[in-house]
Formats: sequence, structure tokens, C-alpha cells
Amino acid sequence: MQSLLFLIDQVIGLYMWCLIIVVAMSWLASFNVINTQNKLVSQIYDFLYRITEPALSPIRKRLPNLGGLDISPVILILILVFIRNLLREYGGGISI
Repeated sequence: MQSLLFLIDQVIGLYMWCLIIVVAMSWLASFNVINTQNKLVSQIYDFLYRITEPALSPIRKRLPNLGGLDISPVILILILVFIRNLLREYGGGISI
């Protein structure tokens, strides 16, 4: 059981990093710091977008329109941190 909880905790941590990277890449692409025409950059961004968008789109639907500001990744990261803390507290004391 301890191994399963550890694995879930690690997957949640990896997913949070994917969220942070996709947000950073979208900012960098908006300011023309990275070239989205580059095939490698495009593939990495497309992969990260495909794995994060299913979790972000329901949050975006429930949020009010804030203009060009999208806070759905922040909300999702807060939810994931809450779930990780629950796992650590009630899941047998995973020490990470």
C-alpha cells in the first residue's frame, strides 16, 4: 500500500511540473522567445498541452472571464497540492 501511495504522489508531482512547463512555454511562445515553428518545440508543447488540457478545461468552464488572464493552472496546482497533502497525512505518512 505504501508503494502505491508513493507512486501516486510521484505522478501528481510530475503532473504539476508538466503544468508549470506548459504555462512557461505558452508565455515564451507569446513573447516570441521560443520558435513554435521548430518541430521539437512544437512536439513537446503539443504533448504537454494534450496531457494537461483535459484537467484544465473543466476548471476554465467554471471560472469567470478575466480577460486575457487564465488562472486555471494555478487552481489546478492548488488542488493537486491539496490532494498530495491528504495522501501524505492520511496515507500512512509518506515522507518525501
